Amino acid sequence: MPNEFSGPRHPPLLWEQHCCLPLERHADVGELGRYRRPGGSFVSVNVGYVPHSADDVTGLIASWRERITADGRLRLAATVDDVEAARCADAVAVAFDLEDSGPLEGRLDRVRHFYDLGVRTMLPSYNQRNAAGGGCLDETDEGLTAYGRALIREMNAVGMVADGSHCGARTGLDMCEVSEQPVIYSHSCMRSVWDHPRNITDEQAEACAATGGVIGITGVGIFLGPNDAGLDALVRHIDHAVGLVGPDHVGVSTDYPFDHEDFNAMLERSPQLFPDSYTRWGPIDFMPPETLLTVEDALLARGYPDDAITAILGGNFRRVAALVWQ
Repeated sequence: MPNEFSGPRHPPLLWEQHCCLPLERHADVGELGRYRRPGGSFVSVNVGYVPHSADDVTGLIASWRERITADGRLRLAATVDDVEAARCADAVAVAFDLEDSGPLEGRLDRVRHFYDLGVRTMLPSYNQRNAAGGGCLDETDEGLTAYGRALIREMNAVGMVADGSHCGARTGLDMCEVSEQPVIYSHSCMRSVWDHPRNITDEQAEACAATGGVIGITGVGIFLGPNDAGLDALVRHIDHAVGLVGPDHVGVSTDYPFDHEDFNAMLERSPQLFPDSYTRWGPIDFMPPETLLTVEDALLARGYPDDAITAILGGNFRRVAALVWQ
């Protein structure tokens, strides 16, 4: 790709669409300051998934919001204007996501409840089938249920982005069919590059792009390749996604767990809880924020033009937020 510049480059916004603090009220939210950089950063932080009740998530968010507000390096972001204000203040903009619809406990009115608390993205299902739809680790995915379809429509109405990561392929395709707003895969790699059940097919990526959505290539070693969380592995998946759907539908999103040492210790103690596709390489390698901050240079070295880098690094996810968030 040719790379021509008419003048000095200005660092673009970095949009990290999914990372994971320990899911406890007193987690160190200050770790999010590691995303701080010239050009500004936005970070979406997971606040719950399958095991968590509505009360669990509500209490967690309340605790984190208080301490994020007290940290001068961080700013809560309810709107895209808030993201821009954080950039101007040299702070990291922060919002939340739910990695499963289970915390709704079957009540669609809780979509609005969690939106008002700062949740801007939600996955219908996490790895296995639930009341909304199928998961990527199910042997058979029957797609969105009637409840799942109603859930997507409610998310559209409220302004919450629908996310197909961790969902089964049929469920993800159904989401793109039902949604009247862009659908994303916040943290998913490309199955054509590395055949892992958590990765998405080219068909899923194309359907996502057709909604105006974005595929966020993730920095988890076992999804990028044989436990390789390096920049070259990440860029290989970016290259394939860009070649398939164009640079306007690709982003980056590491899924970095700040408690990764605890996670890997659990993996070692209880390998029976995970399929072989998760355990065969031993401790999982994750891309930390410091490496994510160098993706811009890696894309420059690869010959990506400036406008494509701006889009992939954060512009595409920002565009979806501007369209969907209310």
